[in-house]
Amino acid sequence: MKLVLWVLALFAAAIAIVLAAYYNTGTVLFTVPPYKIELAFNTFVIMLISVFTVFYMLLRILSGLSGINRKLRAKKAEEMTWFGTRAFFEARYDQAIVFSEKALKLADTQITKVLNAVIGARSAHQQGNYTRRDNLLAIAKEQIPTGKELTLITEAELLLDEGRYRDALTALQSIYSSGGLQSTAVLLLELKACQKLGDWDTVLELTKVLSNRSFVDQALVDELRLQAHLENIKHNEQDITSLKRYWRALSWHEKNDGRIAAAAAHALMTQGDNATAQKIIENSLDNELYPELIALYADCQSGAVSWQIQRAESWLVKHPSNADLLLTLGRLCAYGELWGKAQSYLEASLSIEPGYPAHLALAQLFEKLGKQDAASEHYRKGLDFALKQIASAT
Repeated sequence: MKLVLWVLALFAAAIAIVLAAYYNTGTVLFTVPPYKIELAFNTFVIMLISVFTVFYMLLRILSGLSGINRKLRAKKAEEMTWFGTRAFFEARYDQAIVFSEKALKLADTQITKVLNAVIGARSAHQQGNYTRRDNLLAIAKEQIPTGKELTLITEAELLLDEGRYRDALTALQSIYSSGGLQSTAVLLLELKACQKLGDWDTVLELTKVLSNRSFVDQALVDELRLQAHLENIKHNEQDITSLKRYWRALSWHEKNDGRIAAAAAHALMTQGDNATAQKIIENSLDNELYPELIALYADCQSGAVSWQIQRAESWLVKHPSNADLLLTLGRLCAYGELWGKAQSYLEASLSIEPGYPAHLALAQLFEKLGKQDAASEHYRKGLDFALKQIASAT
């Protein structure tokens, strides 16, 4: 439609010029004594346009030969690049795209084209214009190998943000094809993609590499490693052979992590292998008293309750004021029908840290002993604690 309007406008202009020339009978007189030159006005106009055209072409040729034109384009491209970069960091993404695309047309160097294409792509992504973003990224890719990492890292980062995790990994794999030591930023992007995809084996491999890199949040790396182990244990919890194999492959340090040990022990108990779960819990508690493991130990019945009481009492020597451990000892003694010791341990736990689990255990103990009033009292107190916990949580 725009082209048609232009053609119509040109035709109209041509007709107007022809009509004006046809009806124009004026002349132009040049007087240079003793000479006089008289020209028709139409001839004068044609000569004037011709002289201007020749002069303009000569000027363009001279500027091209002297490099002035190229220098002006380069300066203009540099100016547009600066404007686009500034607009991007000022979050004026619509202007950033306009400046970047102008700079792309003016730029003579590949690196300038890549830089402007990337800025334009990031701006379009911020606006949710993914088609324009992909077109600009395609322009940047045309300049590869110049700016290869800049282009592919940008692509991976933007695709990750869009939720296209496999496509982001494909972009990162293209960087790996160059070989050499990969940057920490690239590894972190791959780590995020694998985490989102649930590829926990690769997450573990990447955390091992990143743990040796500087300027990496080691707390975050450790947390991701822990999450990967917990997810792998959950993945293998229905296959006891795979679960035991996975546990054996863990390092000594990882086996002593209370959260990993608790997840493994719980999975083994679910499969009915309480004997192995008991060993895992005991080995981990020998190193550190992790609350979840202490509670799990009382539920891990393998037919050796006397041995369990003996082990728990050995930990109590080092930690006499641990309420969780006293509670577990009370529950173990109750399983072993050592009623007096059970009551003593449970009451000691309550005296240090009152809570719903200890009241419930005491209530059940008194029920077995036929002391209904005492049992009801502890049920009531346990219920009060439970209601308070619910109220504080909401």
